[in-house]
Amino acid sequence: MPELNRARFYKSMNLTVFTLVMVFLYIPILLLIIFSFNDAKIITSWQGFTFRYYRLLWENTAIKAAFRNTLLIAGLATLISTVLGILAALGLENKRFSGRKGILALIYVPLVIPDILMGVSLALMFNFTRVQTGMFTVLIAHVTFCLSYTVIVIQSRLEGFDRSLVEAAMDLGAKPSQVFWRVKFPLMMPGIIAAALLAFTLSIDDFIITFFTSGRGFDTLPIYVEGTIRRGTITTINSLSTIMIAFTLFLVVITKRIRKNLFGSF
Repeated sequence: MPELNRARFYKSMNLTVFTLVMVFLYIPILLLIIFSFNDAKIITSWQGFTFRYYRLLWENTAIKAAFRNTLLIAGLATLISTVLGILAALGLENKRFSGRKGILALIYVPLVIPDILMGVSLALMFNFTRVQTGMFTVLIAHVTFCLSYTVIVIQSRLEGFDRSLVEAAMDLGAKPSQVFWRVKFPLMMPGIIAAALLAFTLSIDDFIITFFTSGRGFDTLPIYVEGTIRRGTITTINSLSTIMIAFTLFLVVITKRIRKNLFGSF
């Protein structure tokens, strides 16, 4: 009986801690969504329900431009870093490669360097090489820090799949290109999708590195949001954040369905 009571106690404690953590994480998001419909210029109190700030958000050309810039940079950075990540992971798969440990160390460096240090160093490099800051420099910066994540995620997938399938295909006379595209690449695909999603999320959310490498005249959503909050106009930002949350949830649902339909067996 004492052991049973102890097990029940630990189970209830775990459930309580989990509930508190979920409340702590999601209550602020819920409040943000609720107050995005608040008919007040300041958010200290509820003044009534309205869609006015969503209409103002739709009419704001600066936000639309920042949103387009954000999606463009995130899409290009995801594509480039994922392709480079696939190539790098395939190259690092060869454990007999003499420089493998050194390259792995270089890949892990952006993960441990603080964002502000990376942003300052990239800004100094662009200034030293006299490269005009803007979309191109932001794209380079995003590819730089996204690449480390894509390589690690894809490499972990390469180390985890069943290599006997590749050996069986080779024994049956499949050419190296057929082995890669018909056996190895489908096995890698869940890792590639996870790496691409991670890169897209990191890119669309980045502020510090983008702040140091964007220069004037090129704003992404995080840069625009920071400037708007500093000026004190937070109501449309609540509406924008709500839309971004819905967009993120939509991407998660679509990705899960794609993985379930195409790669459920993996």
